[in-house]
Amino acid sequence: MACPMSGQDTTAKTSGRPTAYREEFAVQAEKLCALGATDLELADFFQVDVRTIYRWKHTHDEFCQALKVGKDVLDDRVERSLYQRAVGYSFNSEKVFHFQGHITRAETIEHVPPDPGAALSWLKNRRGDKWRDKIEHEHGVTEDVAAILAERRAKVAKLNGE
Repeated sequence: MACPMSGQDTTAKTSGRPTAYREEFAVQAEKLCALGATDLELADFFQVDVRTIYRWKHTHDEFCQALKVGKDVLDDRVERSLYQRAVGYSFNSEKVFHFQGHITRAETIEHVPPDPGAALSWLKNRRGDKWRDKIEHEHGVTEDVAAILAERRAKVAKLNGE
């Protein structure tokens, strides 16, 4: 069975070199993807060529699904972070001061202001109909313009004696 991620339906080969794939690779791959691993980094981890990772995605549905789940977790985290960056956020922190030979620690709350670039990126992706850069213009002749053109054509024809 093929993974929806691949869009292809392939079946495992019955001849040729035996695969190095093992069932536990799916769990490991999911965790690695959740930490941000790329297909190239997965290949390095499993000590195979990146084409083998592509092949495993096509021939082992559980492996493909694990990659999809792991990458979705990471995408969700990035989405939350972008949102927080767009609207601003506060966090607990500790400031360390050195005054007259004494070190003083003070608990503080720091604020990160909203980032207009992050907000714009968020809005372009979430509300593209209102915020995208491309503006679509309608090119058509309105009834008023058509009437004006008809009048002018009539005047020109009258002046030319037609």
